[in-house]
Amino acid sequence: MTAPVLEMRSIGKTFPGVKALSDVTLNVAPGEVHAICGENGAGKSTLMKVLSGVHPHGSYDGEILFQGAPCAFKDIGASEARGIVIIHQELALVPYLSIAENIFLGNEHARHGIISWNETLKHAAVLLKRVGLAEHPGTRVADIGVGKQQLVEIAKALAKEVKLLILDEPTAALNDGDSAQLLLLIKELKAQGITSIIISHKLNEIAEVADSVTILRDGRTIETLDVRDGATTEDRIIRGMVGRDLDHRFPERTPYEGDPEARPALEIRDWTVHHPIDQQRKVVDNVSIQVRRGEIVGIAGLMGAGRTELAMSVFGRSYGRDISGTVLKDGREIRTRTVPEAVAHGIAYVTEDRKQYGLNLIDTIGRNITLSALPKVARRGIVDEHEETRVAESYRRSMNIKAPTVFEQVGRLSGGNQQKVVLSKWIFAGPDVLLLDEPTRGIDVGAKYEIYTVIDRLAAQGKAVVFISSELPELLGMCDRVYTMAAGRLTGEIPRADATQEVLMRHMTRNTR
Repeated sequence: MTAPVLEMRSIGKTFPGVKALSDVTLNVAPGEVHAICGENGAGKSTLMKVLSGVHPHGSYDGEILFQGAPCAFKDIGASEARGIVIIHQELALVPYLSIAENIFLGNEHARHGIISWNETLKHAAVLLKRVGLAEHPGTRVADIGVGKQQLVEIAKALAKEVKLLILDEPTAALNDGDSAQLLLLIKELKAQGITSIIISHKLNEIAEVADSVTILRDGRTIETLDVRDGATTEDRIIRGMVGRDLDHRFPERTPYEGDPEARPALEIRDWTVHHPIDQQRKVVDNVSIQVRRGEIVGIAGLMGAGRTELAMSVFGRSYGRDISGTVLKDGREIRTRTVPEAVAHGIAYVTEDRKQYGLNLIDTIGRNITLSALPKVARRGIVDEHEETRVAESYRRSMNIKAPTVFEQVGRLSGGNQQKVVLSKWIFAGPDVLLLDEPTRGIDVGAKYEIYTVIDRLAAQGKAVVFISSELPELLGMCDRVYTMAAGRLTGEIPRADATQEVLMRHMTRNTR
């Protein structure tokens, strides 16, 4: 039997008040694609940070062997010198530098302190060809999409003569086309002898590219499965992740049975939004939608369809220029020119980018939950900290936010728990209408189910919910109706009974010009 290229033995890692890893073991064979699965908070990213030196030797228990030799990495530079390169979920590229400059940042082609740009551009072109990216090496990273940026990160890793490539949620922010291209590249790298570790919540992708999968739960190794035998199904992986069979991916709910002629809680008429820079381009073009109390209405569309732009522009004109159209709440026209105006009218927006726009990552759970409605926990303009703690603690329990106290820093929480904090923040504001933009992005199946349950509960309470998602099964499992968009225009309105993935995709790809 071939000796493992990587062995992690009895790894333990503790943060203040939290045991993140306990006696974790991981063995990776040379040349394989090894997946790591687990619920949010299971310890996947922490384990990879231990391996890559982000958490330095001495800050954790256990030992690491790479290519048979013990490792004691003091930082990420030490692991990269051995050929172990990690690509984090949040890409570490400088947007205003060129692709070539990013690839060799900190690893420049230089003689006597002077960079050789000819050599840099020539070598960058070779690496870009290797990862299948046709962009010129001199192109600014800011001028290419997220999918291409992910390929630049891999080219950057190849420039460091990578032997073990670690990809943390590499397709979380990619559309289907970019995801497929990235998975194909991982297979090609495997053929070139590069070993990969991939962390992903997308079990269909694991089934496509992985040779083995190690499942973590509550900071411990549960089991390692051989995916190549064909017997390892998505349901089998889920059972290992959550510790039980997940009979249904979505909670049972009674579809909306209200009066179809009832006055909508939210109605958007003839809504048009222009791009903030290219003012000639319409990113939302004459869109009209409506949602009633107790109803969950989905919005489906491919990348660039205008879904997020629609939601953000309605919510206080947070995106776009030259916005026109009408917003009605319970049949009465309202103004939502600013975020405070939108909130005052009972509209909440849960952003797709919780880390940048949804949370203050360096503040506590309690402060984040009450931010959207501070007057509720204030007396004479001063926040009552006891009341704030009481409110936050009630949401921590009811939303099952996994943290020892509400004084825990939000940035230390897993993605699923961060999303629960975002939802708690807006539920505390007491909205009538919730605009949910990719509310389960980057979240494992167990946490997704919990969030679906919360959304169902809100609809049952009479809230009107707009549910934007790139995952068609999610829309089919949660929504009473689904609107489809393409190139900024509305292309269809499909009731639950008629909605299938094929029908939605047909409308999502309709030519609107």
